[in-house]
Amino acid sequence: MAVYTDVPVEELDAFLEGYDIGKLLSYKGIAEGVQNSNFLLHTDAGYFILTLYERLVAVEDLPFFVALMEHLAARGINCPQPVRRRDGRPLGELCGRAAAVVTFLDGVWMRRVEASHCTAVGEALARLHLAGADFRDHRTNALAATKLRPLFDSCADRIDSIQPGMLSAIRDELDFLDQAWPRGLPEGVIHADLFPDNVFFLGERLSGVIDFYFACNDMLAYDVAICLNAWCFENDHSYNVTKGRALLQAYARVRPMSDAELAAMPVLARGAALRFLATRVVDWLNVPPGALVRPKSPQEYFRKLRFHQHADSVHDYGVAARELA
Repeated sequence: MAVYTDVPVEELDAFLEGYDIGKLLSYKGIAEGVQNSNFLLHTDAGYFILTLYERLVAVEDLPFFVALMEHLAARGINCPQPVRRRDGRPLGELCGRAAAVVTFLDGVWMRRVEASHCTAVGEALARLHLAGADFRDHRTNALAATKLRPLFDSCADRIDSIQPGMLSAIRDELDFLDQAWPRGLPEGVIHADLFPDNVFFLGERLSGVIDFYFACNDMLAYDVAICLNAWCFENDHSYNVTKGRALLQAYARVRPMSDAELAAMPVLARGAALRFLATRVVDWLNVPPGALVRPKSPQEYFRKLRFHQHADSVHDYGVAARELA
């Protein structure tokens, strides 16, 4: 979440006349995240989230995200629900951008991740994958590991300003993944961005999952690899095998993984690290003037990539393959 677009109160009031969510009492921008402009709305009917879709989100993809959230909620996944306008549409336009209002989820995201949180995330991710198994819409993963080269090329002349030698290392990794990327693993709907700030907890209980705007169809094990990257490294970028074991074992208790998925985990983790390195590089080098946004460090995922490059099997992530099948 972030704020790229200022929303005058007069325009917001006019926009909200299309909804049955009460009178606006207050609103404020949400600075966390890097993708869309987000605001917390307080009306006399309660709290809601307003999202203005920017940059990486294509307007034609929005019906997919809306339908997916409604589908998952109907199958027991606690996620935000689009609030439909008086005319029945889930989307409107505000400040020249497609915009939506969604329900507010109670909870906070964990600034300090423990192994118990990784257990909860592993279970939730597996349930999400199972709940999405009969979702009929399809969205190709535009940020798949084998499609990242144009994103890096768009700012290649500035990448080494972040860290000397980064561009050459990235190009070597792109060449490797073009050859080694797995094929034929089980696929379905994935969240593709299940970072700690997209998972809410009430106490120690996972209370909900948010931000489905990278969701797409891809290999289910790739989504697991994204979570290993997002949840199982420490602040010094060292991998925590206890957290990794907790996440993987919890996932496999709900959805056992195939031998092929487990064998592919190091390569999938490399691809996941490179994918987030790509968007962080672009965000770091292209922050719009005046935007209320905090770009995240590309070096973090460059270091994670280095760890995965030395991993030989799923055992390096804290478990034996036989524990997860």
